[in-house]
Amino acid sequence: MTNRTQPISELLGTAAAQAVPAVRGVADSDLDAPTPCSEYDVRALLNHLFQVVVNFQALAAKQPADFSTTPDHLADPDWRVRFEAETAKLVAAWAAPGAEEGTSGGMGLPSRTVGSMVLLDLTVHVWDLARATGRTFVPEPDVVENLAELVDRMAPTARSMNVFGEPVEPPRGASAFELLLAATGRDPRGWAAATG
Repeated sequence: MTNRTQPISELLGTAAAQAVPAVRGVADSDLDAPTPCSEYDVRALLNHLFQVVVNFQALAAKQPADFSTTPDHLADPDWRVRFEAETAKLVAAWAAPGAEEGTSGGMGLPSRTVGSMVLLDLTVHVWDLARATGRTFVPEPDVVENLAELVDRMAPTARSMNVFGEPVEPPRGASAFELLLAATGRDPRGWAAATG
């Protein structure tokens, strides 16, 4: 049974357990491939995920985050190992006492909402990576359930800021995750990795 008040750190731990092997499975030959998130190729999307995972560690501690630049984390030949380490730090940061309480310093939003935002990135962008590299990705139901309300509530603002695309008509018989993807502007069944 799912619980909407489940700690964000537990949900992030669940998401991380799926994200880490998905990132580890990205081959060097995949890095220039396009993704369903049209502004990013695989390399840029991985760098964005790194940036999010690192900055949201700071936001969990009510410290400022810096999204002004995106360092090239993939310049480190051990970037796959580093992603796993940084993701573990993210989970630990949100498990710290008080992380979910009050508001986040940099964003001025309720801390639980901020934690849910990184959970969304660690779920939807991992789907983007999986699709871009010809793999499937289905997150755990409790993660999807906890994200559905966030996406419903924040979608208009996210679209106005070009964080989400325009909603896509979901496929017939869409799963809860496919509905979530469609709400963020992704075609859950229509996008396929380029082959050749």
